[in-house]
Amino acid sequence: MGVLRNSACLRQWLTRVGGICLLLFVTVPAAVGQALTENRSPRVLVLYPYDERIAATTVAGEAIRARLLDATGAKIDLFSEFLDLARFPDEDYMDRMAQFLVTKYSGRSPDVVIALGEQSAKFVVTHRATLAGVAKIIVAGFNKSTALKLKMPPDVIGAFTEFNITKTAELARRLHPSARHLFVLGGSSEFDRWWLETAKADLAEFSKDYDTTYLEDLTIEEFVAQAAAFPPDSIALALTIFQDRSGRNFIPRDAIKQITATASAPIFGPYSTYIDYGSVGGNVVTFEALGESVADLTLDALHGKPITHIQAPHFDVVDARQLKRWGLSERNLPPGTFQMYRQPTFLEQYWLTALVVSAVITLQSVFIIILLFERRRRRTAEVESRHRLLEVIHLNQSATAGALSASIAHELNQPLGAIRSNAEAASIVLRSACPDLKLIEQILTDIQDDDQRAHDIISRMRGLLKKRAEIEWQEFDLSELTATAIKILKGEAVRRGIEVSSTPAREPLLVRADKVHVQQVVLNIAINAMDAMTKAGKERKLTLETRLTKDAKAELSISDSGEGIPDGKFAAIFEPFYTTKPSGTGLGLSIARTIVETYGGRIMASNGGDGGAVFRVILPLARAEAR
Repeated sequence: MGVLRNSACLRQWLTRVGGICLLLFVTVPAAVGQALTENRSPRVLVLYPYDERIAATTVAGEAIRARLLDATGAKIDLFSEFLDLARFPDEDYMDRMAQFLVTKYSGRSPDVVIALGEQSAKFVVTHRATLAGVAKIIVAGFNKSTALKLKMPPDVIGAFTEFNITKTAELARRLHPSARHLFVLGGSSEFDRWWLETAKADLAEFSKDYDTTYLEDLTIEEFVAQAAAFPPDSIALALTIFQDRSGRNFIPRDAIKQITATASAPIFGPYSTYIDYGSVGGNVVTFEALGESVADLTLDALHGKPITHIQAPHFDVVDARQLKRWGLSERNLPPGTFQMYRQPTFLEQYWLTALVVSAVITLQSVFIIILLFERRRRRTAEVESRHRLLEVIHLNQSATAGALSASIAHELNQPLGAIRSNAEAASIVLRSACPDLKLIEQILTDIQDDDQRAHDIISRMRGLLKKRAEIEWQEFDLSELTATAIKILKGEAVRRGIEVSSTPAREPLLVRADKVHVQQVVLNIAINAMDAMTKAGKERKLTLETRLTKDAKAELSISDSGEGIPDGKFAAIFEPFYTTKPSGTGLGLSIARTIVETYGGRIMASNGGDGGAVFRVILPLARAEAR
């Protein structure tokens, strides 16, 4: 007799498997409904064959009690008696126990008597006349063949458990297909010997595939020693050990626990009580389910409904911890096998979380791919935009060079003319009878100076017209760059009658950018300023000043004495194609703003207090953190 411990997860599983169908054939005597006519709670007596330590019957009895109390709203009288027939099997003891119970329940005759196990059933059938009277008798916990052997009356209803050791053996074979040895263990009590003989007959065909050994009539120490020496390619089937050869009595699961502790091969058993005591598992009946079935029969009997014999369901149940211990794969389990103590996998335990995380990761991956694609497109667009900007700047430089070509040509003619004059003078001196060598030396020095002046003018023009494929990052002094720009503008300013002055900062203003681009900004603003002073009747002045701002940035201000900027047009003047000049393109200031913003700066325009416009270009210092 075996039982799986009272676990909520197994109970839910058994509920899903299905209920037990009851066939209705036997009519309940009218005396069973006596409780209803006497207006009292019905009485049920549960007889246990052993003492209270036997888990199998205890679990079944607790399941009976729980179901009856729940179904009746606790309006029922439940009595329990532990007969202890395993240790006291003699007839005199049973007669005295029967007389004691008759006396005890003389004033409270039970309506239903439930006998758990073969010994309890035999006891109640033998003493039915004096003990049970007209009470309905329900027996449970053994098979139909045992019921026939007991010669139970037809009105005694049974909830039978048909243990099939072959099904447990088949489960063991599936889990351990490489096994070549079979060991079957049985004790020395009367029930143990009967069970062992039954197993020999049931396993006759199955055992042909193995080197089979039946271990019986041994002491517990001998069982433990034999199990410790099992070959690794073995499976063992443990039946019951209520008593060993020395006469010691055992609760079977405790005996199995001692054997499995040091066993060298997996041990299987047909009882659920062996699980959690070292057994791998087996084809078992759960006494929890059996108890609930008995309780349902009892309820039908109390309500006068006809009841008949039922058979408790069996299930393949294994201990997941033992599968791991012996290296047995759960993939070999029959479909529907219940695994106790199985730790769910991460996906089984957190499948919803894993699904959400997977979805989030997938979405993130998609977004990352999209962002990377967009980043690549942006970089490509930035490169393309930079190339277009460089082309526009180069065109603007060419336009600036064209606008300054007259003054540059005039400026270039001066050193070239001086060179020619000095060369002619040197030729005359050399043709004289006594050439003055010191004079010739002075003339040659002047020619070299004029040549250097011409070279500087051409170099500035070359830098102005140089076309770049990429930005050339340089670190330079903004004040020095302003001075260079003034030299380029000097000839044009003289031609237009404009006085150019500059006020450099007292300390170097080192910025990091493309030097030619920033120079183009200065030229664009300055030429616009000179254009704005074309019609000015007063003194024409162009002032360039560099300084360090309060927030540690480099600032270049360019102011003129022209007519100023019309109100409301301070933002519009930087828009492409906006111009007030008949022949202007409207691109100079727009390009200047683009260049300044490219290097992290900003450009602003306002009107001066004394008239004219003031443009301010602010750029970050190359080493602002050092200040």
